[in-house]
Amino acid sequence: MKSIFKLLTVFVLTLAITACNNADSNKENANAIKTVKVGNAEWMAQNLNVATFRNGEPIPEAKNQQDWVNAGEKSQPAWCHFNNDPASSEKYGRLYNFYAATDPRGIAPEGWHVASDEEWTQLSNAVGGDIVAGTKLKSKAGWNSGNGADAVGFAALPAGGRGGTSAFTGQGTVAVYWSTTSKSRSIAWYRVLHATRNGFYRESEDKMSGFSLRCVKD
Repeated sequence: MKSIFKLLTVFVLTLAITACNNADSNKENANAIKTVKVGNAEWMAQNLNVATFRNGEPIPEAKNQQDWVNAGEKSQPAWCHFNNDPASSEKYGRLYNFYAATDPRGIAPEGWHVASDEEWTQLSNAVGGDIVAGTKLKSKAGWNSGNGADAVGFAALPAGGRGGTSAFTGQGTVAVYWSTTSKSRSIAWYRVLHATRNGFYRESEDKMSGFSLRCVKD
């Protein structure tokens, strides 16, 4: 019995240390992030690239198509690298489903939150409105065509995305950002920038889809 108790104690301590290390890593990410002030809000100037929630618990990684579909169908949080390539996340950040973006444990670092639909609208209005905001928000380089002016330092890169049950698509040509605002039980609002268009478009998609995340200071 004593040996079993010791093993259980070691196991619990290991879990606690792992959670603390994950939480510390999340805090380090918060200290390292680039920010930009647009209008009255302070935004991250880079896409979110974390694998743990704020409390240190891991966000499940979808390592293949079936993992991704299973998570979405169960309304569970998941993240992935574009084309399952970690090098992509180093440049563009990770892709998350809506359930990860809105999980009550919090995916954003302490003091931050994932942007709502209203906050995306406020950002767009601050740079001239949806008709011209795309050009002003896109980075000056990195797009296959139609690089932007990056007028306010938002530095939007074309990370691409993935559908709820379909393949990866759009890297180099689109930047797609979840909002935390639902349109219906299974659909939520998002924003998208296109390489060949000047606008900043508000659209809706299945919550199982995988898009980039940007955060706003609390």
